[in-house]
Amino acid sequence: MNLKDLYIDFFVSKGHKQIPSAPVVPENDPSVLFNTAGMQPLIPYLMGQTHPYGTRLTDYQKCVRTNDLDNIGDTYHHTFFEMLGNWSLGDYFKDEAIEWSFEFLTKVLNIPVERLAVTVFAGNDIIPFDQTSYDKWLSLGINEKRIAKTVEDNFWIAGETGPCGPDTEMFYWRSNDPIPEEFDTEDERWVEIWNDVFMQFEKKSDGTVVELPKKNVDTGMGVERTTAILEGVTDNYASSIWKDVIELIEKISGKSYEGNEKSMRIIADHLRTAVFILADPAGIKPSNTDQGYILRRLIRRAIRHAKSLEINIDSNWEEEIAKILLDKYDVYYSELKDNREVVLNELKNEKVKFNRTLEKGLRQFEKETRDGKDIDGETAFHLFDTFGFPLELTVELAQEKGLKVDEKGYEEKFKEHQEKSRTASAGKFKGGLAGDSEVETRYHTATHLLNAALKVVVDKDIHQRGSNITDERMRFDFNCDHKLTDEEKQKVEDLVNEWIQQGLDVTVEEMNKNDAVASGAECMFIEKYPDIVTVYTIGNISKELCGGPHVKNTSELGHFRIKKEEASAAGIRRIKAVLE
Repeated sequence: MNLKDLYIDFFVSKGHKQIPSAPVVPENDPSVLFNTAGMQPLIPYLMGQTHPYGTRLTDYQKCVRTNDLDNIGDTYHHTFFEMLGNWSLGDYFKDEAIEWSFEFLTKVLNIPVERLAVTVFAGNDIIPFDQTSYDKWLSLGINEKRIAKTVEDNFWIAGETGPCGPDTEMFYWRSNDPIPEEFDTEDERWVEIWNDVFMQFEKKSDGTVVELPKKNVDTGMGVERTTAILEGVTDNYASSIWKDVIELIEKISGKSYEGNEKSMRIIADHLRTAVFILADPAGIKPSNTDQGYILRRLIRRAIRHAKSLEINIDSNWEEEIAKILLDKYDVYYSELKDNREVVLNELKNEKVKFNRTLEKGLRQFEKETRDGKDIDGETAFHLFDTFGFPLELTVELAQEKGLKVDEKGYEEKFKEHQEKSRTASAGKFKGGLAGDSEVETRYHTATHLLNAALKVVVDKDIHQRGSNITDERMRFDFNCDHKLTDEEKQKVEDLVNEWIQQGLDVTVEEMNKNDAVASGAECMFIEKYPDIVTVYTIGNISKELCGGPHVKNTSELGHFRIKKEEASAAGIRRIKAVLE
């Protein structure tokens, strides 16, 4: 049986309800471009909102992380990965969470106890040593020499303030070397496979920490890493998750995996991530901003490595690989079935575009090196940033001409670029769901009014395709086949303000998903919602499935003003608006 099925079945047997995986592109959460962890879509519920499925939840969640893109090509990093998780929302706590983790590892996955080690929170000036977790592991048969006490790696907090607490991490001895009696956290042969986070405290803005009356458990286990461990391989790409994909790349390229590992891993990883982003209901397409930029980078990087393997780029190589990935995952994620043609078409379109860019880049390289001068760092970075040339390609081309590349200067420019990106990401993080402010709550409600107004003024078949909310503004994507006229924009704005002035009540109720849809409630991605859903109704003008939060009455919103209306993607328009 597949690891995902084993995990879900186990926690369902412990009274958990399976919840559907959220999309890879988060809704109404500007903190990140993608869902980066299993717990991210559950933040509102971990913050106290009632979950329609109750207090014990479990799932497998699609995640995308691109902060360590340069590490892809090693044995264990992935941009897309699946996280297994189980949660307690004010229900069970440390004893049960640790006991079930141990039971699943040793009884269901049959991992020998002697190959396991754990860490627990050592304590600091404010929060004491996690004696409960330590004692629990001892009682389950983990030797005290295999329990390491650490501070930095065993404490979790989402941001500067809010829910926080100790965690306990489980490690597996991933080596054929003799297993040492004592657990050394610095020894890389010990690989982390699971993490149980105990949200026990709340950190206040003044730095003080208080005990939470309602404590939560959040756990996470990576599917790729655990599968490799269970199958006894030290290279994730040699596991059953990747084996057929790598074999297909070998066949297409006519080359062996051995000696070409990096390029083959990058092609496999990046195309899998691209397939999931393209299939996501948010309708992301390759572009030069936000998620679209990441998507474009992934596809183009895969193409560069296919070229380095001497794959004929004009053949349908990317379609062959995408099809095997779609077939492998569509049993778990229905959007892969629904958007199969979209995925294949967009991959092909981007390949064709990049081939032209690649040619332009080669011409630019020829222009830069015409005078026989070595390539400075700024030029090398320009070739990377504008034409997608990796440093190794520029170095290779330069060597053929007997020229040198200022690699140090390139690295400095690259670090400067990364720092700018980090600063931008940090700015994005401040507005996350974990910090839903009063202003953001008002914007959430305003998106519902805007959606309703667009249906009245422009077209009844308009639907939301995505949104992004911060303290400063709202961004709303919707399907539309034309640029809105000034008159349409004014009418939409006036109608939203009319509804605000009417002081309409915003009511909330929980009901069966099918009943909600039958009652006329609108939702963006019906398949991602659980059987019991939350429905927000605004007067008699709007009824939507939504996770919230919302104001109690539209009179709380202030004055609505559209600042900009523009194209977002093919057939998708975007409105940026503010509440004043």
